[in-house]
Amino acid sequence: MIKLGLVGEGIAKSQSPDLHERLGASLGVSVRYDLVDSLGIADFDFPCAIQRLRDEGYRGTNVTFPFKEKAAKLADICGEGVRRVGTANTLLFDEQGLRAENTDYTGFISAYRHSFGRQSAGDVLLIGAGGVGRAVACALGELSASCIHILERDSQRADMLCRDLNAMGITAQCVSPEQAQRELPNWHGVVNCSPIGHINHPGCPINTAGLGAQHWVFDAVYIPAHTELLNAAYQAGAKTLSGVDLFVFQGVDAFRFFTKGRIACEQIDPHVIPLRTHYIEQLVSPRADSVP
Repeated sequence: MIKLGLVGEGIAKSQSPDLHERLGASLGVSVRYDLVDSLGIADFDFPCAIQRLRDEGYRGTNVTFPFKEKAAKLADICGEGVRRVGTANTLLFDEQGLRAENTDYTGFISAYRHSFGRQSAGDVLLIGAGGVGRAVACALGELSASCIHILERDSQRADMLCRDLNAMGITAQCVSPEQAQRELPNWHGVVNCSPIGHINHPGCPINTAGLGAQHWVFDAVYIPAHTELLNAAYQAGAKTLSGVDLFVFQGVDAFRFFTKGRIACEQIDPHVIPLRTHYIEQLVSPRADSVP
């Protein structure tokens, strides 16, 4: 049996256990996937939680909000995605040490191309400059984004991401809520990488009055799948990309790392699109009054 986990805040409704256990079963491998939820735990000690999983024989763990930056700093070995992005969402317990990977980065590229093909990302409003925001911003650079306009309430975090992206050759600038609202009709993409819209952080991250059919819109939140932002985009006629897509593609990439040396990539590949179809049918297709 492969023992895996997820460490994060407010993750009780995460579908990650189902994804990894379902994928393992499809490949004839027994997987146990446990949740370590910091919600409501005063002074939650992230390094101790990771060490405890290692001591208990886990192969590795996924990491989500708000620990992705801490995960990267904790690692002994960082994969290419982590070195590029600066955050980690996957930790592997290797003999050589704690290895960090970032599958949000690779997963977003795969999700975008699956839905939009080779379409250029264009000018993009990025909401949120935290762990997933950094990963998606770097991925947007690979997807020919003309400029990434960063909207983040923590100005220091926004400035740091902006500086890092420009240093990589990815054009970026910080914007205010007023600038974003004014310029939104002229931009091409809207990407929400903030927790706003999640079941634990309800609401919409921006004023959506400027959304139109010229836009593509992605929301990293997938619980619920029909966020206020995606509902507004749907009503405006914009193309949409659900957080469910990122959830599936990054999850599969993490599974590849967890099972490296045990399951060949070519064995996993045929299961990716059927897995995506399953979660789209389960979480996205039933609109159930989500759009008036």
